[in-house]
Amino acid sequence: MKIHINKVHYPVTVLGPGKRLGIWVQGCNLHCLGCISQDTWKQDEDSLTSVDELLEMCQSIPSAMLDGITISGGEPFSQPEALKYFLTEVIEWRDEQSMEFDILCYSGLSIQQLRKQHSEILSQLDAVIPEPYVNDLPRGKVWRGSSNQPLIPLSDRGRKKYLAAVDTEYSGKGDMQVSVDEQQIWYIGIPDRDDMQATRVALEKKGIVQEQVSWRA
Repeated sequence: MKIHINKVHYPVTVLGPGKRLGIWVQGCNLHCLGCISQDTWKQDEDSLTSVDELLEMCQSIPSAMLDGITISGGEPFSQPEALKYFLTEVIEWRDEQSMEFDILCYSGLSIQQLRKQHSEILSQLDAVIPEPYVNDLPRGKVWRGSSNQPLIPLSDRGRKKYLAAVDTEYSGKGDMQVSVDEQQIWYIGIPDRDDMQATRVALEKKGIVQEQVSWRA
């Protein structure tokens, strides 16, 4: 089975507790105003990856160094069969190895939609952050982009790891990290309003031009 993937990165430290494997799926038809990941909206054949290959990426991380997996996008629930298959395989591996990492998933769908349409997938997750990003609302609590987005623990493991964070206020210092490869700079996390445009302006003043940016499709 294949799944559309935008990128995979380890370690991610700003989208859930500890050192996490971040997986961004490719494809979203919600198109929230102000989305900083507009590069994940459009699907094409180039973004297809084998789910088994994705699982191998997870298994390449030493167990003592993996605190969790965070799935974002894009809209993960737009590929439900692939997502369910991946989660089934990951959970089987986690159980076989007696590992304790959690699985957190973001979604722009409402929790009511998820419970009605994707209850089986929810049962595989330890926590979910649902609801669309709303640009006109203030910054949400920790790990969330707007104040309408809740953090919902879904399992005993999720309640143990996330219950204290459900109402934890955002620190006001920005939840961002940067990853650089030979061709691109990745901004990972949840910026404050206008942070990305301000970053682009600051770089241009130093003669650095970003030819393509993720917050414009």
